[in-house]
Amino acid sequence: MNLKPVLILLGLALATIFALVCVLLTRERSPRTCQHLPPEQEDTEDGQSLVFADLSAEEMSQVVRYLQGHLGVPLVEASRAKPSENCIAWLDVQVPAKAEVLRFLDAGGARPPREALAVLYFGKQPEPNITELVVGPLPRPAYHRDVTVHKYGGKVPYHRRPTLAVEYKQIGGFLKSQVFPSAPAFMQQVMEYDGANLATVTAAPRGFQSGDRVTWFVLFQNVSGFFLHPVGLEVLVDHSSLDISEWAVSRVFYNGQYYRDMVQLESAYMQGRISVEKVRKAPRDGDFSSMKPRAPAAAPFPLQFEPQGPRYRVRNNQVLFQGWSFAFGMSVSRGLRLFDIRHKGERVAYEISVQEALSVYGSNCPAGMSTRYMDGSFGLGRYTSPLVPGVDCPYLATFVDTLSLSDSLRPKKRKASLCIFEQNLGSPLRRHYSNLQSLYYGGLVNSALVLRSIATVGNYDYVWDFIFYQNGALEGKVQATGYPSSSFLHGDGLRYGNRLWEHTLGTIHTHFVNYKVDLDVAGVKNSLMAHDMVFEMTQAPWSPEQQIERPRLTKRVLDTEDQAAFLLHSKMPRYIYFAANSKNKWGHQRGYRIQITSSAGDHIPEASSMERAISWARYQLAVTRRKEEEPTSTSIYNQNDPWTPTVAFADFINNETITNEDLVAWITAGFLHIPHSEDIPNTVTVGNSVGFLLRPYNYYDLDPSIYSQDGVFFTSEQDFTTMVTRCGQRHQADCSASNFQLFSEVVSIFSCPVT
Repeated sequence: MNLKPVLILLGLALATIFALVCVLLTRERSPRTCQHLPPEQEDTEDGQSLVFADLSAEEMSQVVRYLQGHLGVPLVEASRAKPSENCIAWLDVQVPAKAEVLRFLDAGGARPPREALAVLYFGKQPEPNITELVVGPLPRPAYHRDVTVHKYGGKVPYHRRPTLAVEYKQIGGFLKSQVFPSAPAFMQQVMEYDGANLATVTAAPRGFQSGDRVTWFVLFQNVSGFFLHPVGLEVLVDHSSLDISEWAVSRVFYNGQYYRDMVQLESAYMQGRISVEKVRKAPRDGDFSSMKPRAPAAAPFPLQFEPQGPRYRVRNNQVLFQGWSFAFGMSVSRGLRLFDIRHKGERVAYEISVQEALSVYGSNCPAGMSTRYMDGSFGLGRYTSPLVPGVDCPYLATFVDTLSLSDSLRPKKRKASLCIFEQNLGSPLRRHYSNLQSLYYGGLVNSALVLRSIATVGNYDYVWDFIFYQNGALEGKVQATGYPSSSFLHGDGLRYGNRLWEHTLGTIHTHFVNYKVDLDVAGVKNSLMAHDMVFEMTQAPWSPEQQIERPRLTKRVLDTEDQAAFLLHSKMPRYIYFAANSKNKWGHQRGYRIQITSSAGDHIPEASSMERAISWARYQLAVTRRKEEEPTSTSIYNQNDPWTPTVAFADFINNETITNEDLVAWITAGFLHIPHSEDIPNTVTVGNSVGFLLRPYNYYDLDPSIYSQDGVFFTSEQDFTTMVTRCGQRHQADCSASNFQLFSEVVSIFSCPVT
């Protein structure tokens, strides 16, 4: 009798019974009761992570009340403020200086006072300006101090202010009440304008020189996915005056031709002197731009299962997972950020944060050719969107609400705008199947923790991830999706993109994202090292008449900021890492390596009058000394005045020594996007993902994931029935078979849950 089929059936039966028992037991238990955290991960920090926490709703309200009562000027609700009035643009937490925080976290020092940063627009002043105030201590404010001059070297001119939602609304009213009525025949007969069927999209920056506030607005059909429905009309509005009644139209563009204003366009139309391209009216659902599925629902997609509930813990703004711990937050302008990132109880980074997302467009239409979106100015945190379970994040994810106060005097809650989940990536983190000499299998599932937010800034959706692996590696990644921006197809438009629909040109553009990575590898003081390879020719010692080409390790210390600034497409050492003063067991400096994943397009030429405002994008990597006065690589004020940038990253690099110093890595990744027909109805994330990895490099004595409880190991000498008993009773990973070949056949139908 052949015992092999019997054993296979027995394995199937036992596995089925055990799986059913697991399901029944986990249904009766709280999902948190089975979490077993290693000692270095136990929560003993007594709320220390709250030093980085975002402002609470109560703190925001208290700051607003304080400002209303202590500034001596009237503050108008930002949602209805005129440019000539004063308002609170937004609030954020003021993170204390790093030295203060480290004294508190590491040396038993006093908790730094909790403070807020308030950005105010003072339009009702003899000299209108933008002012930044630090307000504290929270939760009961008693003081404020003006930090504008200290941060920026002077007052911030009022024309640099990021555009509030109310200003766009006011411009929309100006177009509807004054501009469009001046061309009644054209608007009715060509645009079929009914007062509500056109939508506008802003270009930026706004002009050609400092002080300009002159913006091109593109007209689209107001339907679902309107970004893909241009009608050929663009209007240049001069809204530089603080008196709305003085706003005016500077130029009008229609189907390849420029006009002084709408009156001139109307005259040319009535005289038959313009080429009319009447766009077919789209249905409300947008037709081709609709996101509605074109197929009926079928079998459900696969789901993940947590046999004993989540293996991570979220407490306030802190996350604990498999030896990792970190604090998280959401900046109004810059979005997702991390602080105090530790592995195995040791800090590896003080701060990792998104800095900016930049898009530079090309087109033969005025708005498209002049657009350089700096999305931090619009607000990567402000426009963080709610996350849909099962699509944006797994159903089993932990969803976190975030708060912000912008364009209002009241805090706004964004429900489920951040998610945390452990994800089985469906592949081994490491494995080996040995069929030479000894017979064994060893492996570890690649299960990682993901922290995610998605910012929808206009047409684009940015999926921001920070991913924590069991081997001590950390990944920062962004995936781009949403609608491509488009221009009206005319003339030589195909030089600047692909035709996506009848009148729709998908315009070529670049994406660049910038991160701040403040690594503290085994302490604050680090140096920057570069390892790479060269081939060397040598004689074969055993056969001197023969030569061998062999790779040799090259080593270099990068001593200065200039040496550590790598231009975008320049050759960079393949291994570049922050090195500690301490060594591992094998005598190597402990380090963390920076590995960038990018397929960036070209950076705007340095001769451009606005290049300094985005000069961080010159570099794929730049490492500088950390300075409190250089907290970010850019400024929200650069968008509306890139010609005199408030912050110019290029000034950070001044050849200072970076040996044994507190260092920051500024990482840029990006890709070139030439929209194509498969971007209809919108862009997919596949292939549109860039970012970086931080990987331990001689930081440990061996791979720390060897201590993971998820490991699997078995040999040919272990008994199959023993494996079944152990899997059923102890949930252990040392599952075995009576012989290696039989186990290989059985393992595909029998799985042992491991913890």
